Amino acid sequence: MFSSLPFSYMFFSVMSIGTLFSISSMHWLGIWAGLEVNLIGFLPLLVYQKTMSSSESAVKYFVAQALGSSLLIFGSLSLYSLSFTWEVLTSSDMSSSTSLFILIAGLFVKLGMFPFHFWLPSVMAGLSWLSCLLLTTWQKLAPLFLTMSLFQFGFSYGLFLILCTISAGSSLVGGIGGINQTQVRALLAYSSIGHLGWIMFGLLHSEWVMKTYFVIYMFISFCLFMTLWYSDSSTMKNLGSPKKSGLNQTSVMFMLLSLGGLPPLLGFISKWLVMVISVNSYLWSFVFILIIGSVMSLFYYLGLFFSLLLNNLKNNSNMKKWFEKTNILLTTLLLVNLFGGLLILMMNSLETL
Repeated sequence: MFSSLPFSYMFFSVMSIGTLFSISSMHWLGIWAGLEVNLIGFLPLLVYQKTMSSSESAVKYFVAQALGSSLLIFGSLSLYSLSFTWEVLTSSDMSSSTSLFILIAGLFVKLGMFPFHFWLPSVMAGLSWLSCLLLTTWQKLAPLFLTMSLFQFGFSYGLFLILCTISAGSSLVGGIGGINQTQVRALLAYSSIGHLGWIMFGLLHSEWVMKTYFVIYMFISFCLFMTLWYSDSSTMKNLGSPKKSGLNQTSVMFMLLSLGGLPPLLGFISKWLVMVISVNSYLWSFVFILIIGSVMSLFYYLGLFFSLLLNNLKNNSNMKKWFEKTNILLTTLLLVNLFGGLLILMMNSLETL
């Protein structure tokens, strides 16, 4: 896919270097510069299709990222006015709630979290599968780890409750927004918003849980986007077409169920970890809202699963393709998502014994 755009590997390298430079920087000016370099490298990858929809998505993405960068640099300047230093670790006024909230708001705009989520579904609806994969995985790496570095300095109790509310709201938006969606890309965008709520809530309690959740989410997203790219299914109608093989349809639907967190699939492990670390805290009401949002997404995924299953039972040709045209890669990805969560649960049970 890179070969269709001249110098595409160079743009991909610039995007990767910008992310790594931003994460490894020790002061906010370097963090801002790294995020801008990442944006410069990622924008040409969005428009490589040379279509009107991809160009429109690239402009929307640029405007959203520019807003996030402006909030980031404004928050860092306000901190600089208090401590007269750009360094993150030596600043003595990082507990300033206003400046810290402006910084976090800028990072949330770049992530596409609630209430700054409006740009993400419309941007993903016009992108290619590779661009969607990068947008939902790699482009979230730097803002998430920068947010994690901010949490190391501590913050007020009021800001902590605000972040919990934002996490719960992201889960609800991800569940409600995906109900009436027929575009697979927009559906996955709302799924990403919902998972960001779980990731951020896990980050408020444990960095290890956040990293584990994000790694599992990246793996499932990679499997799902590669399957969708292989089957070329942009809408739910195309996904349920009789021309599609039963293996493609089953792989996509089980991976969607894994994203929804249905036990014992792999996606359930990450949500289970977040619930385990927060079950003993006083924030059980926020956990309940997170679960409600996840159940709403899972309800929609289960409806699609059963509709495709009944469609396959009616079409004998699809059942024949299941056995005649079995793809080894898709089968492997499907089995990992099916039994990965079950194996992890069994290993955890053995360790507790």
